[in-house]
Amino acid sequence: MEVLELYRRTGALLEGHFLLRSGMHSPLFLQSAALLQHPLYAEAVGEALGKLFEEEGVDFVIGPAIGGVVLSFVVARALGARALFAEKDGQGGMFIRKGLLVNPKDRFLAVEDVVTTGESVRRAIRAAEARGAVLVGVGALVDRSGGQAEFGVPFRALARLEVPQYAPEDCPLCRAGLPLEEV
Repeated sequence: MEVLELYRRTGALLEGHFLLRSGMHSPLFLQSAALLQHPLYAEAVGEALGKLFEEEGVDFVIGPAIGGVVLSFVVARALGARALFAEKDGQGGMFIRKGLLVNPKDRFLAVEDVVTTGESVRRAIRAAEARGAVLVGVGALVDRSGGQAEFGVPFRALARLEVPQYAPEDCPLCRAGLPLEEV
C-alpha cells in the first residue's frame, strides 16, 4: 500500500501556495481528512502504520484532535489497543478528557497524519505523560520534517516527503504573487 498514491487518488494531495499551521509556506499540502473520510482507506493506512509498531505492546494510541482522532482509532484497532485523543486546552497545550482511561505506566503510541514540526503530536504526548503513561513510539502517515522531527523514541512513517517550506519573508511563492491559501 502506497500512502501517497491514496492521497492522490482521493484528491488529498494539493498543490499551490499554502500557509501551514506551523506558520511556514509550502507549495504542497496533504489534506488527510479527505483521505481518512474513506473507511477502507483509513483502515488500510491504520493497519499499515500499526504493523510498524506491533512489537511495542501498546495499551493505547493517542492523536491530537481533530486530525488525529480517526487515525488513532484505526491504528488502535489494528493493534488491539484503546484509542484516545488529546484536545486543545486554550492555553497552547492539550489535555485528555475525563473518562478516557489512562493508567500510570500504560505504554502508548502517539500518531499524527503529517509531521512537519511535530509540535501537535508533542502536545498530545505531554498530555498522556501528565497522566503517567509511557511513550514507546511516534507514528505518522507522512513525515515531511526533512529528518528534523525527534521524539526520543522510535519515529516511523509510511512515507517521507521532501517538500520545501519557506518562512513568509523568504517565500518565493509570495514573491511570484501566488495567492496564499490557509489550510
